[in-house]
Amino acid sequence: MNVGVLTSGGDCPGLNAVIRAVVRKAKKVYGDEVFGFHDSWKGVMAGDYEMLDIARLRGTLPRGGTILGTSRETPFMTDDGLDRCRATIDNLGIEAMVVIGGEGSLSCAHAIHQTGIVPVVGVPKTIDNDVALTDQTFGFDTAVSIATEAIDRLHTTAESHDRVMVVEVMGRHVGHIATWAGLAGGATLTLIPEEPFDIEAVSDALRRRHEQGKYASIIVVAEGARPIEGTIEIVEPTVDAYGHKKLGGIANVVASEIEHRTGYSTRVTVLGHVQRGGTPTPFDRVLCSRYGIAAIEAVHDGAFDMMVSLKGQSIVRVPLAEVAGSLKYVHPQIWSTAKEFFA
Repeated sequence: MNVGVLTSGGDCPGLNAVIRAVVRKAKKVYGDEVFGFHDSWKGVMAGDYEMLDIARLRGTLPRGGTILGTSRETPFMTDDGLDRCRATIDNLGIEAMVVIGGEGSLSCAHAIHQTGIVPVVGVPKTIDNDVALTDQTFGFDTAVSIATEAIDRLHTTAESHDRVMVVEVMGRHVGHIATWAGLAGGATLTLIPEEPFDIEAVSDALRRRHEQGKYASIIVVAEGARPIEGTIEIVEPTVDAYGHKKLGGIANVVASEIEHRTGYSTRVTVLGHVQRGGTPTPFDRVLCSRYGIAAIEAVHDGAFDMMVSLKGQSIVRVPLAEVAGSLKYVHPQIWSTAKEFFA
């Protein structure tokens, strides 16, 4: 078969590991020709690709980013995007496409499959871990590890200066990274998008700690966290060309309010894109390898318009139609456990 592969949306540790696994089995077992399209669907529209083989992927298992490049552009953003995709796919004889991406990218993949241009199989990627119908997306474990290490380091400087440290982590719509890293890092409090926060309650918790002689505190804030309506005035974020709100900065608002209300010295650390870069953890490397193998197997089984998914210890297939437009929020039991350790 002629099989296309592309990486879509934001970069994420483990993308190369998935590509490597797809190519390894496609070449060794099935004898496929694998076309790697550059910069997501931009490459398909422009006919910009490279032929992938085992040698090309050698050494990429621990490498962050994506050798194919990525983009948020889709064929639906231009009048002739779908026609240009169809021309490339027909010209190259592409019989299936493996799309590696997050919720938005997988929704696009489902829509493209529905047009009949090319059959697709999806692989769930995002550090936010917000893709529905899978226990875990790859990249999440790496992001949590990076955030936890940062929190561990901030504890010592907070203790040295009797400070409150507010740590902003990624999490646009969900608080998986914040919840897990906050729990693993021993945070005083964690603020997530799923549960609007009361800044006065946050300040009261810090006051109680200080009354007990505990002067150093760590507050973990997901970038999408928001206060209870009417309690703090925040500037509404602008929207980028892809319809995404430009988040970031909520930690500065929280820190300013804490210092104003309590008088405690407060500092901010925004981890930002460092969470998305660098080497994937061993767990993510294994998960990516399993996802890649499962994706090319799904292609040869004709299991199209499906996403490979982690359920317990098994990799299964779930309909992309049920993934599209859905988000996976922090599990109530995990959030409840995290709250047990709040101040």
